[in-house]
Amino acid sequence: MIDRIRELETLSRILDPEMGQRDKWNLEVLDYANTFINKLDTSKAFFSSKKNGKEIYNLDIEEQATELTTLLASTTKNIDEVGINPASGGHMGYIPGGGLYPSALGDYIAAVNNRYAGVFYAAPGAVRLENMLIRWMCRLMDYPGNATGNLTSGGSIANLIALVTAREAHNLKARNFDKSVIYLSEQAHHSILKAIRISGLSEAPVRFIPLDEKLRLSANELEKTIIEDKENGLTPFFISASLGTTNTGAIDPIESIAHIAKKHKLWFHVDAAYGGFFKLVRELDSKFKGIEKADSITLDPHKTLFLPFGTGTILVKNKEKLLKAYQYLADYMQDTIDANEEISPADISPEQTKHFRGMRMWLPLKLFGLKPFRASLEEKLCLTKYFYNEIKKVKGFEVGPEPELSVAIFRYVPTDKNANAFNKKLIQAIQKDGRIFLSSTNINGTFWIRIAVVSFRTHLFQIELLLDIIKENVKRIQLT
Repeated sequence: MIDRIRELETLSRILDPEMGQRDKWNLEVLDYANTFINKLDTSKAFFSSKKNGKEIYNLDIEEQATELTTLLASTTKNIDEVGINPASGGHMGYIPGGGLYPSALGDYIAAVNNRYAGVFYAAPGAVRLENMLIRWMCRLMDYPGNATGNLTSGGSIANLIALVTAREAHNLKARNFDKSVIYLSEQAHHSILKAIRISGLSEAPVRFIPLDEKLRLSANELEKTIIEDKENGLTPFFISASLGTTNTGAIDPIESIAHIAKKHKLWFHVDAAYGGFFKLVRELDSKFKGIEKADSITLDPHKTLFLPFGTGTILVKNKEKLLKAYQYLADYMQDTIDANEEISPADISPEQTKHFRGMRMWLPLKLFGLKPFRASLEEKLCLTKYFYNEIKKVKGFEVGPEPELSVAIFRYVPTDKNANAFNKKLIQAIQKDGRIFLSSTNINGTFWIRIAVVSFRTHLFQIELLLDIIKENVKRIQLT
């Protein structure tokens, strides 16, 4: 037995490489990272490919080891040069993610020290760091001192946590679900519909409240619908408003909705996944009026704080309601009970085991300070307004509502062709060109092209380039 153990130990120690091997790998990965970043100014934002990375299958898992050089080369070919390049400043489709370099260093540190940041007892410093970030975001949203929250994998999980917390706060039982009404904007993010299903509330009536002329939820229609439902014996319990819709960047009338929610005793959730961190731009304070009255708020640092994908946040004003929904204690965790000076993330989230996400957020915020984040967000607002005004000057184009944040919609209206079909060809041409990536949407049967200026690497150069690409392709399509 001892001989077998020693034989196995020799093999298993391969998993703990010595410093010389680590240094070699570190240099190779650093070279890969620097090459990738240095090429971004000339790389495409979108790569069309017939193979779509299929050759990655050549590196399936097997018994034998493979050199890192081979693996990085395949990564470049089959991952980096296929599809959307979210690190590119030309990525202006959907809502781009970030990818700040210090965040990668933070993830590296978190992976090396492998702190279990789910329970205070296991990693007091890591939990304090994450809770410190939560408290900063609570202050940013003007929440009270007893508010709390959790760093999630993104807005979808954050919205799910909010809905389940509201369900438990209202003491809803399965027998009540078919009478417990949920109110959403017609532009609500689909993750909330997914959360309704996952949380067991599929039988709950869902009301999609009409929009005003600026594509914002109509507060008047909301209250009218709530009153009608109450008169019909139903129980309104949850309303979600958007602070920056994905489609158009519209901001729902937060303060008016907060007043209605309080009056009729609904849980008021604000999905500010995209728009929330624009609160750093002081000129936008008026658009956030009433945010502090929300019962819960979703924020996505991987959007407008430019962090890597996989970084979301849920804030809940009353921590006791969050604990009620999620706190459990297993027998094998009994050692963790004593001396919990901080709320453990596992007690306010579906996750028990979790990545130490806080490091990827804390490191760039501390290394850079808030000033360049404020400047970058204001720059994105200005770039969007600039594009919006410039595209209006181009003959044949019409635009949607004036952008409230950094998303705008536009389309070309030909005199002799179907506008929807023309704009579909136009977005396909832009994507095939690849230097800039935009996406499209459909609003009430009308095909619109979207621009979302969110990447920290998007500057005036990319906007000017986009305008040129649009004009060139309009001319080309007109000739076909």
